[in-house]
Amino acid sequence: MASTKEIETLAAQIGENIYIDVAKWHLYLADAHLHTTVAERAYSLLEENSLSESTVSDLLKDISVKLGGGKKELSLSDLIPASNQRDLLELLENYQQEM
Repeated sequence: MASTKEIETLAAQIGENIYIDVAKWHLYLADAHLHTTVAERAYSLLEENSLSESTVSDLLKDISVKLGGGKKELSLSDLIPASNQRDLLELLENYQQEM
């Protein structure tokens, strides 16, 4: 089980590097307050050693983001560009190697 410090460290890296793209405007996950949620879920993939492009994609699909005051909901996967999703996978792989 991950410690709070480990989750916070991973969340900080995710929050600073991974973003939502809205009309070519980048909202980093830390600013959107989504980095900790992603880190908590991603950490379980790291512990299970089940990290892959597919599992990261599924993780992002399972996180709903409310837009327009809750009028619309999209998965985080729909909001993060494919290239940045690959960056997330690479970030997680690097973090896993350091564990």
